[in-house]
Amino acid sequence: MIQIRIGQAKTQLGRDEFGVRYRANFMDPAFGAEELAIARLEQIAWIAYEEGRKAPITQKAGPDYADPDYDLSSEWQATKDRLDAAQLCWGQASTPSRVLLICGSARNDNTCPGEMSKSFRLLQIAKDTLEQAHIQPDVLDLSLLTSEYGKHIFPCKGCASTAMPLCHWPCSCYPNHALNQTNDWMAEIYERWTAAHAVIIVTPVYWYQSPSPLKLMIDRLVCADGGNPDPTSTSGKKAAKAKELEMAGWNYPQHLAGRAYGLIVHGDVAGVDDSCRALSDWLDWMGFIDAGTQARLGRYIGYYEPYASSHETLDADLAVQQEARNVASAVAKAVSELRAGRLQAVQADVQRPRPK
Repeated sequence: MIQIRIGQAKTQLGRDEFGVRYRANFMDPAFGAEELAIARLEQIAWIAYEEGRKAPITQKAGPDYADPDYDLSSEWQATKDRLDAAQLCWGQASTPSRVLLICGSARNDNTCPGEMSKSFRLLQIAKDTLEQAHIQPDVLDLSLLTSEYGKHIFPCKGCASTAMPLCHWPCSCYPNHALNQTNDWMAEIYERWTAAHAVIIVTPVYWYQSPSPLKLMIDRLVCADGGNPDPTSTSGKKAAKAKELEMAGWNYPQHLAGRAYGLIVHGDVAGVDDSCRALSDWLDWMGFIDAGTQARLGRYIGYYEPYASSHETLDADLAVQQEARNVASAVAKAVSELRAGRLQAVQADVQRPRPK
């Protein structure tokens, strides 16, 4: 039996420390009149935390799972049902073609910066082009993480590094009600990726890397590449059972393979090429299909020029605007070929000797 290494994190907060953190949500003096109510709710939350009630509402898994009697999270099952329905719809010829347009910037005009991002403007150009090609665009603006109340993408907990079968599809790490890790946007985002015939990511470069909202989403999509669709097979998060499954032979299912992709990556000083390559490598690894060289755009907008006038610089850069249209047109063409069965036909039918 493989040894499970433990001892990194402390196991539990004390009651006083828990209370300090809980009450940080009620610092506004307007809550003062409800002190007694807050105290009662705090005690309920403490008991849930102490007992580790991650999924307080469960249901028997049923005959479709390895362990039919396992108490499966009802929230997880609802997400899984929506993904299954989206996958079924995705594969039907009568379903309209759909492209998921992802704005990776953290900036928008409804939060501290007070101005929209250039990524969003480039996304709108791509969106118009897709609509002209009679393709349904689905805009996923990740900047809403910075401006909407209670919207979260929680970080990946790295279950796959313990054993791939411990990483469930869709992710079962969240919500965790005992830890107040709720309102996880990924439950909806998984469904939108599943429903799409292609994705276009439009993103700036932040400090040589993808912006944090985009990277949070990327990490949480690890379950789409090799993730376990049956949490009962690992009795939830039982590391020993997951290790046994992996060592017995794991097939690493690619749950989103067969979709096309395009990229628009822009910056002002450095990092565009590295970021574009990293995103391409990630999507290739997940089994997405490159829509061609015209669908991968990396450009500097206002190279070493002031940030304050960068939108004016984009206004004047008609070439990069046209290149954004070209990305969308290339993806639209790829979607047409993909759905007609011609794009898959030229893909090599080979097995990876080292799938993960």
